[in-house]
Amino acid sequence: MNELGMAPRHRNVLLQGLGRLLLRLLGWRINVHLPHEPKVVIAAAPHTSNWDGVIGISAIVALGIRVNWFAKDSLFRWPFRGLLMALGGVPIRRDAPGGVVEQTARIFASRERIYVGVAPEGTRSRAPEWKSGFYRIALATGSPILLAYMDYARREVGTGPLIRPSGDYAADLEKIQAFFRTVTPRHPERFAAER
Repeated sequence: MNELGMAPRHRNVLLQGLGRLLLRLLGWRINVHLPHEPKVVIAAAPHTSNWDGVIGISAIVALGIRVNWFAKDSLFRWPFRGLLMALGGVPIRRDAPGGVVEQTARIFASRERIYVGVAPEGTRSRAPEWKSGFYRIALATGSPILLAYMDYARREVGTGPLIRPSGDYAADLEKIQAFFRTVTPRHPERFAAER
């Protein structure tokens, strides 16, 4: 069952059909329950393969929701700019004053509803420490963090608990990583949410 809550929507029936078709061909299912919140930071993990992005974006478009994600502005060049923007991409200047968190907070403030997806690992390689940007964005914008996963054992894209940041990053991160330890990544040796 999929509950879409207050998530921003896109109305591109062609993209929805393509997303559903790709997931069906790959043998994946969706088990997504989105909160009744207008603004959410989505922490997506594990991120150990390029397939994570393909499967994750396919699920997003199949559901007909709009989840923004940030990438360095140099990626948003012709001929890919239009496609990346249509898929929810937002160009970010990493060298801008205030950094990514401040830029994201400004974007959150300018919109009535926004869901932003972030990969806390920050890389497909093994990342011994997760990047805290997703958490700092949630704190700066007063938004909850929704945990989203791709489980290769179950071939399922889904959502887990909604976490409201307490301000104690270490304690909240332990709760977040404990959830993700229940998920099977494509490359388990690259996943660093271990005890």
